[in-house]
Amino acid sequence: MAMATIASAHGGDNHFHMLDEAGSLESLCDAEPLEDYNMGFRVGSLFIILGTSAVGIFMPMLLHKFGQRDNIAIKSMLLVGKFFGTGVILATAFVHMLPDAFSNFSSPCLPEGWQQYGAFGGVFCMIASLAIQLIEFGAISNAHSIDKSERPEMGNKNVADYKATDNMTEETTIYGMPGHSHSHELAGHHTAEVGHFHTAGLLEEGQSFRNIGTLTLELGIVMHSVIIGITLANTDADEFKTLLIAMVFHQFFEGIALGTRINDMNIKNFLKPLLMGFIYCLTTPIGIAIGIGIHSTFNGNSPSAILAQAILDSLSAGILLYSAYVELIAMEMNHNPEFLNRSFLSKLTCFISLYVGAGLMALIGKWA
Repeated sequence: MAMATIASAHGGDNHFHMLDEAGSLESLCDAEPLEDYNMGFRVGSLFIILGTSAVGIFMPMLLHKFGQRDNIAIKSMLLVGKFFGTGVILATAFVHMLPDAFSNFSSPCLPEGWQQYGAFGGVFCMIASLAIQLIEFGAISNAHSIDKSERPEMGNKNVADYKATDNMTEETTIYGMPGHSHSHELAGHHTAEVGHFHTAGLLEEGQSFRNIGTLTLELGIVMHSVIIGITLANTDADEFKTLLIAMVFHQFFEGIALGTRINDMNIKNFLKPLLMGFIYCLTTPIGIAIGIGIHSTFNGNSPSAILAQAILDSLSAGILLYSAYVELIAMEMNHNPEFLNRSFLSKLTCFISLYVGAGLMALIGKWA
């Protein structure tokens, strides 16, 4: 008894400290009970988010489809919405996804192996962006190969003429935007035809690039939308109203961002844009429905739930960052001759729209 008492005196403090840490960690990772779970309000939020998402994404699409093409007011609204949406996408990745991903990866509820390396959020973000770049490269290379096979005039026997025409038509803009080409005068009818095919090929490749970019953008948004839907359905009653209001603006702004980009796909058949719009509208409500269905057993602090959210958030962030910087900002602004040739006021409006979109979405990050 004396020996036991001595041992307890020397090691008791550490022993009880370890027990206390284990007990507090276990309670930290336990499921948090949802009190006052207002089922009617939760179900109602599903339809509120559905309606808000529909208005956000279909408004620019309907204006583009049925608005008067020569109406300056409509054109200006769509232009502002386009760059406002770009800012929204950028802030969504930086403010809404990456911080959550890093926070979840550092959760003490995760196994020790996940906590030994503090940059998993950046790793998965990088993997997603590199994967999207590789997919786009493969798709555009395939489109280029198909174009060459369908245009025998562009074969090896005309490589010299192709290069000559390319040098003599430097003012022809990227992605098929018409410039001031003098190929007819300088190289004759044959070289002019090659230049025509060159411009047509650039136009097709540029459109393929935009289409692929829009599809990857929707993929990144959809991955994140399911997560935030489940989160909303399992939020404590005290925070639910605040989060719902923030989510309404979040979905509306994201809808505008995606809708304006779907317009750039220039699809004559309205069925595909309609389908893409419905997919966006339904993903967050589906997440809410899943969250409502599992709310009695769902443990948001479990290792599997935290890890799934962390990985999906970081992957989505990588997709959206690549889309925002490469496809939306660089290609639509910095390397777009049509944009560079705009008036100072027009360019200023686009930049202000970009910054306002990013700023508002970042502000919403205080609540959502």
